[in-house]
Amino acid sequence: MQSDFDRGVRSAQLSMIANAVLALIKLVAGVVGNSYALIADAVESSADIFSSLIVWGGLRIASRDPDEDYPFGYGKAETVATATVSLMLLGAAIGIAVEAVREIKTPHHAPAPWTLVVLVAVMIVKMVLGRRIGAVANEVGSTAVKADAWHHFSDAITSAAAFVGISIALYKGPGWEMADDYAALVASVVIAYNGVSMLRTSLQDLMDRQPGADIAEPVRRVAERVPGVSAIEKLHVRRAGIAFHVEIHVQADPHMPLSDAHALGGMVKSAIRTAQPRVRGVLVHMEPFQGESAAG
Repeated sequence: MQSDFDRGVRSAQLSMIANAVLALIKLVAGVVGNSYALIADAVESSADIFSSLIVWGGLRIASRDPDEDYPFGYGKAETVATATVSLMLLGAAIGIAVEAVREIKTPHHAPAPWTLVVLVAVMIVKMVLGRRIGAVANEVGSTAVKADAWHHFSDAITSAAAFVGISIALYKGPGWEMADDYAALVASVVIAYNGVSMLRTSLQDLMDRQPGADIAEPVRRVAERVPGVSAIEKLHVRRAGIAFHVEIHVQADPHMPLSDAHALGGMVKSAIRTAQPRVRGVLVHMEPFQGESAAG
């Protein structure tokens, strides 16, 4: 599991470096090329630098082993990082929208044509980064890294919106200069939507919402296959960062000696952790088997 944390940290470091370079390029191009949509893009990339730092820090804390003060580990730090990054996205969206409205009301010149080249380059880089970091997020199961990947995708979307807006302003000519600003306004809506979606997911994890069947059912099947297990009465799973904690009620022969029941519980725990490496803790409750009507 430590290797998963390390991969997440490396992806956050890559994001931080890429965002710093792209933010500088977009800011200069936006100011010189008279494009507020590019400036808005630069603002978001600047915020992404701090979000990558937060993801990095959250993963570093979450990788710590459980101790007396935190017996369930530090995994929730990764979820807190996700929620923080989501709030930053919402803040950036609001700021961009406010400035876009102000620019729409203020007469100004159309963006320079060469800014389109900058936007195309940014879109390509951001899509590649988003796909690469998103793949890492799916492999390690990190919501914080996934939020970081969505930052890159949202940046690509804002760049695409800016490209459309600037193209319209240049094609239509005088009177259409604000198309660039409307593009920034549309981009802010997309960013806000992504922020709300990720915030919702992180809040569900913080409130220990049961993961989907893709996580719980494999755990159930592994436990049911352990010799001596008659049925699974209850199964509760909660996420803690990239790890999971399982509480399972196992039914077995009611005449089984206590020592044998204890050993069977250990076998169930070992089987689950072997089959599902992301399960960090398993609490097994042994129950007497009372027939098919009591199972499930």
